[in-house]
Amino acid sequence: MNTINKPYIFVIGNEKGGAGKTTCSMHLIIALLYQNYSVVSIDTDSRQSSLTNYLKNRDLYNKQNPDKTVLVPKHFHISESEVEEQAKSFEQVLKNNQDADYIVIDTPGSHTPLSRVAHSYADTIITPINDSFLDLDVIAKVDSKDEIISPSIYSQMIWEQKMERASRDRISIDWVILRNRLSNLDALNKRRVGNVLAKLTKRINFKLAEGFSERVIYRELFLQGLTLLDLKTAKYDRAFNSSHVLARQELRNLLDFLGIKVAFKG
Repeated sequence: MNTINKPYIFVIGNEKGGAGKTTCSMHLIIALLYQNYSVVSIDTDSRQSSLTNYLKNRDLYNKQNPDKTVLVPKHFHISESEVEEQAKSFEQVLKNNQDADYIVIDTPGSHTPLSRVAHSYADTIITPINDSFLDLDVIAKVDSKDEIISPSIYSQMIWEQKMERASRDRISIDWVILRNRLSNLDALNKRRVGNVLAKLTKRINFKLAEGFSERVIYRELFLQGLTLLDLKTAKYDRAFNSSHVLARQELRNLLDFLGIKVAFKG
């Protein structure tokens, strides 16, 4: 990623819930903190507030474990209010934090005016999708023969925000599709999804990255406010197993793809 702009802004977006946006956001935030960057996080999901809740769990962990504290970002939650007020609050947060190295923005799993505004400020948009045709519908409409009919409403929205960003700031937006793995999807369907995504990279202009597999560990870590990067140094009572090792390698691969070098603890 071209990270010359400061602050560099990552927007994690997908108008479908349950795709792993908050898991992606949190691990990206903590990876950047471990590199000694100053990081601001913004939760634009005023209702579900998953990233805010994750960070509240992290704050609670630090209070309960003062001898093994973990890093936290400077966090803002855009509360529910009138559309114009939300946009003003969001843009004020951006304006007040121009000295940050990175800003990571988590967006809701639905279309909202604030989400559109947030996307228009991105340097890189990361869209996690699950490895299924149901989730692929967020990116494009596909027929029964796996032929692309048209870009989806979300893809069109991203194109519009790319135009807005270029017009306002003379900056182009990178778009990364993060392909997460569903354990219950058979090999044939995985290949079909992969083939369609390969076609879409050329038509819709995004980069394709390998994401996370479906693992229980992510749900466990959420409850403690921890990430894979914190294990071995934080107080984590569960024994390491092969799933932990594979999950850490998946995260390392994603961070390498984004140009973020992080040494895992332990």
